[in-house]
Amino acid sequence: MNPTMAHALRLWRFMGEGRRIVEGDLLVVCGSYDVRVCEYACDLFDAGGFERMLLTGGTGNWTKHLWDKAEAEVFARIARARGLPEARLIVEPRASNFAENVAFARRLVPQARAATFVTKPNSVRRLATTIPVQWPDLEAGVAAPAFEFPDGVSNQIGVLGIVEELVGDIHRMLAYPGKGFQVPVDVPKDVLASWRVLIGQGFDGHLLPERNFLD
Repeated sequence: MNPTMAHALRLWRFMGEGRRIVEGDLLVVCGSYDVRVCEYACDLFDAGGFERMLLTGGTGNWTKHLWDKAEAEVFARIARARGLPEARLIVEPRASNFAENVAFARRLVPQARAATFVTKPNSVRRLATTIPVQWPDLEAGVAAPAFEFPDGVSNQIGVLGIVEELVGDIHRMLAYPGKGFQVPVDVPKDVLASWRVLIGQGFDGHLLPERNFLD
């Protein structure tokens, strides 16, 4: 593995930590460019332990170039093909970020007390730090399919696209707690060092406009 990929792997592993499954009212599937997230969620649902599946997601930076339907609607087609009963399926096709994924799920099923959210492996930590802000009284877990970087990443955006996404997500982990979007988390020094190396190599397309964390 070359040095660039080694730095990216460090970010991937950090962003993928914190997985756990909490059985209960809902299995909430966050839309994305990677349909394997939905396939994995269907496996979880088939295994039992959840009353309903809620698919949430509109059109994002990546998927606006992939599909002419909302992410949730694309995922819903997969779930229906897998035999998920319509009466146990909820489709929310408007959310544009993790905060809205959680907030809109809460709005649709406010009585829920326990849920597992399913996302991409490189988004576990971001989602886990968003849930306590948007749904503080929910007992929640975050799960993701078990594929690895770099060989297992989605071919929809490729390895370099994933590196761009990882760099942008670390920036959000630093900036969003101050905006009230996520709970704070300590980013280890070695992760920050790798993040800055990758920015220096030009992986800066998904950074936030503010650059006060880059020095």
